[in-house]
Amino acid sequence: MSTDTEDVDLVEPAVVENLGRVALFAALMGAFAYVSFPNPISPAPVTLQVLGVFLAGIFLGPIWGGASIGLYLVAGALGAPVFSGGSAGLAQLVGQTAGYLWGYPVAAVVVGLLVHGGLSVRDPREVGVVRLVGSMVAGTAVVYALGIAGLMLVLGLGPVAAFTAGAAAFIPAEAFKIAAAVGIVRSDAFVPE
Repeated sequence: MSTDTEDVDLVEPAVVENLGRVALFAALMGAFAYVSFPNPISPAPVTLQVLGVFLAGIFLGPIWGGASIGLYLVAGALGAPVFSGGSAGLAQLVGQTAGYLWGYPVAAVVVGLLVHGGLSVRDPREVGVVRLVGSMVAGTAVVYALGIAGLMLVLGLGPVAAFTAGAAAFIPAEAFKIAAAVGIVRSDAFVPE
């Protein structure tokens, strides 16, 4: 009796590779949350998380980038200490920084769509600096809009106070993160195969 075996792909290799990248960028977001500094003007701290959002959208594209940040939120909601300062749990998704957290996956999708010009992912090093920066500014606007809405809803701040505490207080830090993301994209550290 002879037995022949064939290779059977239950899941396409590209999907497996992308799932690995999703997990990697979700973990990167969690690590970036530990780089946290109090902001005297805002109840929300300054973290590197928005840089993680930018990188997920740029390197993974809109679908997988959004999925990676969604995975990050699920991990934090389930108790992994991946939110700012090592916090975790469902309370973070309804607390004073909830608007920012909910804005992260949406911003990753927006950044990915604008960088790649649609759902197909291309080499981000071929994207012009103006397009890269513009996509990250748009992503930042999404995070700020939802962060401001969250502050208004949870803390009862008026629009001007919420904008001051939720967006204006972070503009210098976001400019640094945008510059860092451009530098990372332009470096040879992330050379696609």
